[in-house]
Amino acid sequence: MGRLECNFLKWLREERQSRKLILFIVFVALLLDNMLLTVVVPIIPSYLYNLDESAAAVFKNNTPSQQQVPPEAFHSIISLYDNTVRSSGTNVTVRSTDPVPPTPTAPELPQNSSDCPKSTKNLLNENVKVGMLFASKATLQLITNPFIGPLTNRIGYQLPIFTGFCIMFISTIMFAFSSSYALLFLARSLQGVGSSCSSVAGMGLLASVYTDDEERGQAIGIALGGLALGVLVGPPFGSVLYDFVGKTAPFLILAFLAVFDGALQLFVLQPTKMEPESQKGTSLLTLIKDPYILIAAGAICFGNMAIAMLEPTLPIWMMETMCARKWQLGVAFLPASISYLIGTHIFGTLAHKMGRWLCALIGMVVVGISVICVPFAKDIYGLIIPNFGIGFAIGMVDSSMMPIMGYLVDLRHVSVYGSVYAIADVAFCMGFALGPSIGGSIAENIGFVWLMTIIGIVDIAFAPLCIFLRNPPGQEEKIAILMDTNCSMKTRSYSTQGTYYQGEDTEPEYDDYD
Repeated sequence: MGRLECNFLKWLREERQSRKLILFIVFVALLLDNMLLTVVVPIIPSYLYNLDESAAAVFKNNTPSQQQVPPEAFHSIISLYDNTVRSSGTNVTVRSTDPVPPTPTAPELPQNSSDCPKSTKNLLNENVKVGMLFASKATLQLITNPFIGPLTNRIGYQLPIFTGFCIMFISTIMFAFSSSYALLFLARSLQGVGSSCSSVAGMGLLASVYTDDEERGQAIGIALGGLALGVLVGPPFGSVLYDFVGKTAPFLILAFLAVFDGALQLFVLQPTKMEPESQKGTSLLTLIKDPYILIAAGAICFGNMAIAMLEPTLPIWMMETMCARKWQLGVAFLPASISYLIGTHIFGTLAHKMGRWLCALIGMVVVGISVICVPFAKDIYGLIIPNFGIGFAIGMVDSSMMPIMGYLVDLRHVSVYGSVYAIADVAFCMGFALGPSIGGSIAENIGFVWLMTIIGIVDIAFAPLCIFLRNPPGQEEKIAILMDTNCSMKTRSYSTQGTYYQGEDTEPEYDDYD
């Protein structure tokens, strides 16, 4: 019995320091974060529109009419006199007591599950409200990121990841039971803080564990697959459950999955322990001034801004032009989600061979062309090809630029990754903050077609800047280390049970257990 317990404890130690298990934890964290990010996309526009229509109907019913007695009340008055009237020159007799023919009503719009909008003006007004609500998450994440990056350098990555889980769980419960715009806005903003903790610490943890550039690219590609899977499952998952079960159901399911993720983190990462970096990383301000890091961050920002602008505006445009059902509002994003998953999986490895700069350049051009083609769709089937192109191309950009951020730090700065992935997440958040907020206003004022044209041209114009990432200069001693395939960098790597250094044959230093 004692030997069995010793073997079990030994297995726990081995599994807890497994890089694959750490990768799985980051994968699940990004999956849940992005499921919550996208599950609201088909729900919020329709839900807010229905809330506003209900409020307007209640207000109209409670407002006293200007006339105390409606004119229709006199239609049934019967006179005791003979009120027949004969028109001269005809034998037609008209009696005033005949019932008045009913007033013809306008033909009703075809009814479906999305309740085809009765007022296009009211529907267009939802663009700004929905855009601001969607942008609140990215805005708070944008504000939080500069603090999370340096914090991970001081206390390690485990505690911020677990803190992110706790905040995300609270946000999910708030989404499930909120019934007003203010509470939904608060829940979305709170999600931004939790997402900042999870994404920055998760990517930094992977970069510290996978020190080889090619392995790091593959690992980040797999982790981005979790992001892609969340984006893939979120919209159809939310729209189908919202249409057939109700608003609360998808969020309660996500809350249950979040509890599983939290238990996994407690078991493997042990977030109560702090493991600060062994060396002081480059300051955040110095990294921001690096032009090559800025180009990589810009590609992430403008690439993701395209899908960020689509999220609040495409469902409203579909309701306006296609009279789309509720479940169609989420399924329309399915091609983009599937292709993003395919793109990150393929180019996580292929981008290292073909050149990450070239992969990002092609991706930016394809994003621009695909976005411009979206307004040409006449029905939901016409959205398949352009949305597929958008998702696939963004997958090319993300799977190329995320690893290159870590490579640029290795090449030009100190190999501490919290701050640089804070910058990468800031770029991602700027796309999702500016996209919905600006996109909603542009769509309301000059139309959805012009909105897609503008962001498409911006993406295509930015693409040539990726050429500068082809051969970025670096410190001579670091170039020698990175180019020598027989010499791996001595980089501090994290395990939950001990600390070891890449490039050494020594065993991990385990903590003593009583």
